Amino acid sequence: MPLDTSTYSLALLRLDGRRWNELRRMHAQISTQPTADGSSYLEMGNTKVICTVAGPAEGRRAGGGGGAGGDATATVQVEISIAGFSGVDRKRRGRGDKRTSEMQMTVANAFANTLFTHLYPHSTILITLHVLSQDGSLLAACLNASTLALIDAGVPMSDYVAACTSGSTSSYSSNDEAADPLLDLNGTEEQELPFLTVGTLGAGEKVSVLVMESRVQAMRLEGMLAVGVDGCKQVKEILDQIVRRHGKKLLLESVRI
Repeated sequence: MPLDTSTYSLALLRLDGRRWNELRRMHAQISTQPTADGSSYLEMGNTKVICTVAGPAEGRRAGGGGGAGGDATATVQVEISIAGFSGVDRKRRGRGDKRTSEMQMTVANAFANTLFTHLYPHSTILITLHVLSQDGSLLAACLNASTLALIDAGVPMSDYVAACTSGSTSSYSSNDEAADPLLDLNGTEEQELPFLTVGTLGAGEKVSVLVMESRVQAMRLEGMLAVGVDGCKQVKEILDQIVRRHGKKLLLESVRI
């Protein structure tokens, strides 16, 4: 069933009640897995991801996932498992799934350039992501969850990697000049509208991740990217609040002891 976008110009509201520049509810927790070096749980709308980090550990090599790095620096490896019940189609993806492999390489390359891997030569940092529910912005949720888990693991990095999606209210074939950009698309919108995933470093405008798998008019790309970068700034503030809240909790617990 095609997505009804007629209400966008009339009420300036989307199907889930948000305006064009509003993020969905974002909730996250840190240190959710006591046995892992670092862990996090993150929700972006109805997209839910669990992330664990193992390492840096010397001599650890995990197969089957995307990796980036060299002998003189730490190797960042990523493994993503998507639960069969996470989507509407209830499709179970195997280890050789092309889309999953591309996501693994994207996450690994993003953090290989952000982490201070030169401090840990001949070692491996393993990021494991478990997708529990999918409703849009899956790659962005994986990047944000990985950022929190790496901070929990104490792996030094240059800044936060904050990510979100942005799209356009018009498809490629309609050629609508009055099309408006949208921020943080849900699953229904991603199926019908062109969108991209953008990740930035910290609160600046330095883009570290940019993935687009759909066709869009070239004149709309600049507006979509600008909205996406602005959304990443909002996500960074949310991630920073989560980290600070967790830090205050740890300080209070240490004082009580």
